[in-house]
Amino acid sequence: MQMNLRTDYALRMLMALAAKEEVVSIDSLAEHYDISRNHLAKVAQDLAAARFVETQRGRGGGVRLARAPSDICIGHVVRSLENTEGFVACMGGKADCAIDGVCGLKPALAGALEAFMAHLDQFNLAQITGDRSRFMEQLFPQNA
Repeated sequence: MQMNLRTDYALRMLMALAAKEEVVSIDSLAEHYDISRNHLAKVAQDLAAARFVETQRGRGGGVRLARAPSDICIGHVVRSLENTEGFVACMGGKADCAIDGVCGLKPALAGALEAFMAHLDQFNLAQITGDRSRFMEQLFPQNA
């Protein structure tokens, strides 16, 4: 399984916010990660809609975590951004299949997806960010 680019960007953004522990501008994140500002703004909207981040408009605006890093489950973040029903067409019930009823692939893939998500559920944002000071040195060297 490959996560979509939006999920990758969202996890990167959340990790930076967990390390910085303050409002960070989208421009700053885009520059540090070398990612399009417009893409990150859309990701921030998705994360705000899912209540992982809060946004602030205007001068000094940007994004910050909506709750403690230890309270943000990585599995929940991935579920909020990924279409897991579309893992294969038949799982979402959107495709007619000539071998439906005799095929064992759908339950096998569903089990694999459940195991993948259960594994991600074991981690929170604080755990994947690790040592905050080292993360800050790597991402924001002038502010460390």
